[in-house]
Parts: sequence; structure tokens; C-alpha cells
Amino acid sequence: MPDILCDTAGNAKLLICRYFLGDFDIGAPGFEPGTSCSQSKRATRLRHAPQGVEYTGARIALVGVGADQRVHRYTVRAVWSGSTGAGYDVYDRAHEASAPPAGAQLALSSDPAFNGDPARLNPEQLVVLAASSCQLLSFLAVAARARIDVVAYDDDAEAVMPEADRPVRITRITLRPRITVAGDAPPDERLRKLVETAHRACYVANSLTSEIAVEPVFVRAAPPAA
Repeated sequence: MPDILCDTAGNAKLLICRYFLGDFDIGAPGFEPGTSCSQSKRATRLRHAPQGVEYTGARIALVGVGADQRVHRYTVRAVWSGSTGAGYDVYDRAHEASAPPAGAQLALSSDPAFNGDPARLNPEQLVVLAASSCQLLSFLAVAARARIDVVAYDDDAEAVMPEADRPVRITRITLRPRITVAGDAPPDERLRKLVETAHRACYVANSLTSEIAVEPVFVRAAPPAA
């Protein structure tokens, strides 16, 4: 039987969950929606709450599975119109991209080295930006869990893509975050380990074959004026 999640009133909230290789549902013997944990001999408090379960009162809906089984999906749309009929040197590289449900639209082009518009972002920059943003978010999460007060994070990142190294690709991304911490912050060595922990947990870094180096600098925020 799955464990049961009880609220403060002792009501059984969770009667459906995916548990390892099997499914359990409210048809399991001995359980009725709204059964009190104290009334059911088989109801036990949840030790490891499964993720993605939505419950309100006795109404239960399975909207996902455990964190190790969930699959996140990301959809984007890129749109271009023009003509390539006149050859490589002539066609317009400008195009638009979006990622619903976000409403923002990106004006993109290719790298100016490949006849792109330097006023527009290019895909290579977006790769570097994704790596920088992911490291930022990953570190903030790690710091927050460690109860470290980060008050500013500024990263000047760059990447290299040597054309002589085939296939041509971004071979190295260097992140240089300047991280400002407040309060009773731990020593730099501890902060650096947290940066490394965040890097290992960064989804984008784990998705890339490029070498990624993180070179943090730590700054202590000035204490508030008395």
C-alpha cells in the first residue's frame, strides 16, 4: 500500500500515487476518500511525499510521478521568411523566436561573421546565456538551502568557437560570476564548494559537451549603517 499524506486535521489526502513499478489507487482495500488517519488501521503518514500529486480535501488527482521519473518538456518556435534563391551571401538571416507561454519574442540573426545582424542576438550567444543563467539559478537555489544570504550575482561570461577545430562548435564557456553575500557569510572556500555543487546540478551544463569553467569572485556586502 502507498503511504498516506495526512493534513493537520488527520484527513487522508493521498490515496493515489505511482510507487516504484506499480500503481495504487483509491480502490485499494481499506481506504475511502476522506478517511481519517486515526480511523484507518492501514493509513500511515507519508515518509517520502511523491511529487506532482494534486489534492484538495478528499479529491485526488495524479498529475505526475516521482521526481526521478518526471520528464520536463520545453517548446520553442522560430520563424523566418525571405528567399535563398540568390545565394548564400544575399539572404536575410533575421528571424523571430518565442517560447510559449512566455510572451517575449526574440529578434535573432546569425553571428556577424556569418553575415548576421550584430544588433540581434545569435544562437551562439543564447547558448552562453543559457549556461550563465542556469548556473545563476542553480547557485541561488544551493545558497538558499544553505541559508546563505546572496544579495547580488553578476556574471560576465564568454565562449570560444574556433573554426579550425572541426566540427565547428563552442568548445569552452567561461563563467565569471561576481557574487555578493550579506550577513554572517561563510569563508570563500565554502562558497566556492557551493558554486561547484551548483555547477554539477546545472541542467544546461549537464546538457552540453562544451567545457565549462566557473571562476567566481566573492564580495562581502557592507553592513547596514547603524
